[in-house]
Amino acid sequence: MSPISFPLAASLYEEAQHPRHHEAGHRQDTLQHGPRLQRVPAKEAVAGSGVKVASVATAFPAGRAALSVKLADVRDAVAAIGIALLLFLIIKTRLQPFVALLAVSIVVGLMAGLSVTELFGTVQRSDAVSTIESGMGGILGHVAIIIGLGTMLGAILEVSGGAEVLASRLLNLFGEKRAPLAMGLTGLIFGIPVFFDVGIFVLAPIVYAAAKRSGKSVLLYCLPLLAGLSMTHAFLPPHPGPVAAAGLLHVELGWVILMGVVCGIPAVLAAWVYSAWIGKRIFVAVPQDMVEAAAEAKLAVINEQREAGVEPQEKPVPLGTVLGIIGTPLVLILAATFSSIALDPSTARSVIEFFGNPFVALTIALLLAYYLLGIRRGWSRKSLETVSTSSLKPVGNILLVVGAGGVFGAILKASGVAQALSDTFNDVGLPVIVLSYLISLVLRVAQGSATVAIVTTAGIVAPLLTEGDHSQAFIALVIMAISAGSIFASHVNDGGFWIVAKYFGITERDTLKTWTVLESVLSVAGFVVAGVLSLFV
Repeated sequence: MSPISFPLAASLYEEAQHPRHHEAGHRQDTLQHGPRLQRVPAKEAVAGSGVKVASVATAFPAGRAALSVKLADVRDAVAAIGIALLLFLIIKTRLQPFVALLAVSIVVGLMAGLSVTELFGTVQRSDAVSTIESGMGGILGHVAIIIGLGTMLGAILEVSGGAEVLASRLLNLFGEKRAPLAMGLTGLIFGIPVFFDVGIFVLAPIVYAAAKRSGKSVLLYCLPLLAGLSMTHAFLPPHPGPVAAAGLLHVELGWVILMGVVCGIPAVLAAWVYSAWIGKRIFVAVPQDMVEAAAEAKLAVINEQREAGVEPQEKPVPLGTVLGIIGTPLVLILAATFSSIALDPSTARSVIEFFGNPFVALTIALLLAYYLLGIRRGWSRKSLETVSTSSLKPVGNILLVVGAGGVFGAILKASGVAQALSDTFNDVGLPVIVLSYLISLVLRVAQGSATVAIVTTAGIVAPLLTEGDHSQAFIALVIMAISAGSIFASHVNDGGFWIVAKYFGITERDTLKTWTVLESVLSVAGFVVAGVLSLFV
């Protein structure tokens, strides 16, 4: 190859990638023969070399291919460094995940060659788009409203006593022998509107009572409950993980709900089988200190309600009301999804899609809860406002982490790192659903946070999904695989591990044998179902 060959190939590659930088008659650099090679506009370089423009692509295929390979390798290295740095900041330095994700996003963007203007925008040019702002706003515009409405709905159900009514009715219905199944169903149903840890706090006293009454291991009752809570938290909206993944991968929530149920039910059944088996082999007594603490907490809640102007009701909430409020948004969202498939464009379809929009459906459910569980039972409007506002306090951290995950994904895409990763993963030969599960699993085990694992994985695999003509159903199954990987092997770096251990009086060793394995069973079973279904959609 002649001395001019490599810079010429490089110049042509740059023009193909960024034609706006190589306008005719404008020389940016001078071509020099020596160790330092600079770019020149492609047309001038071609003219000076005597090579026809039409023949350049075929004249230097080796140089262009080599350059493409080198750029892809560099971007793969940038991605690897970014993920390693993210894990280091979260695991070793204990940096808050939001700060860690944001810092790593900026580092990856700069290393991949994004300019400061591309990263942050500029006040001098109103048309300059900030990748960080568009990444943060793009995901939170979809996620924040859903999570906020869902959180307030769960708080009203919790404070009104809906969880206790649901558990008590199921325990009476199934009887003493099937009490573990009743606890599992309680976790499955009540886990839809409330966060995982809130479900434990509210339902733990019922677990204590059932275990104390039977004299059996508390594991027989808490593990089925935990399986139900964990499954809904990982697989179903309005929980942050699946909602964030749906926003990042542009999937309708109706499909996420449908595939979450289809994949989650077999997974939770497998987890219940394991719970029954291990609960008979490891005995854990009811933690008396937690029983006393639960009684004190219940009294404190009653006192807080009275101070807020809410007089506790002696009459329990009707079970049908609780189930109706929980089911309303799910039915409306699913109806909208199926109407877009089964019905031709019409007024009726528009009405169904309006009420089935997640924002509208959750607002309707929240207003029903306000009236049926609050105002009709003597709550004041001030009490409703107090409960709703206080429930939103822990949501800030979740939204910031999800938003930072959106920034990370946007940086990967804008810098070309995501495409380089996509090409590398394609060369591996594994199906995208398997890769999604494995990436999420590794991130989960390494740093502990399911939400971080989900939003990071979604940003990485997004280019893999844009290349093919994938259906909404298939991408929803990929989200299930990501969600399944995000709950694998909960251990000492996961806050949920310690909540389970302390709330139910389980030693760390026994928690690893029970809770950690339970989460792994849920993860593997959910992924297997998603993987099999992906072959048919």
